[in-house]
Amino acid sequence: MEYVFYLTIILIIIAGYYSLFVMPKQYAFKKHQQYVLSLKVGDEVITHGGIIGTITELDEEVGVAKILIAPSVEVRIVAAALVRQYDPAEAAQPGMEETEQPTA
Repeated sequence: MEYVFYLTIILIIIAGYYSLFVMPKQYAFKKHQQYVLSLKVGDEVITHGGIIGTITELDEEVGVAKILIAPSVEVRIVAAALVRQYDPAEAAQPGMEETEQPTA
């Protein structure tokens, strides 16, 4: 009869792991995938590496985008590496600059 107790504990641990780790990752992946599919030419975006640029070409079949990062400088990047749209007002908010280092 003890095995029923241990089996119940194991099932509770598995359910807890799934709800705490797997489900949030799946939700975040689906949300990011929807974002990537909603991108269009002319959107100003931030890449995973922190580069800000404007989408000039988007190949949805291959999953590659061309981004203009400076005048006459275009880079090809995997569309999944586009993290979010760039909002200059959001970047200018307090708390985005470097924190002050304490003086000794």
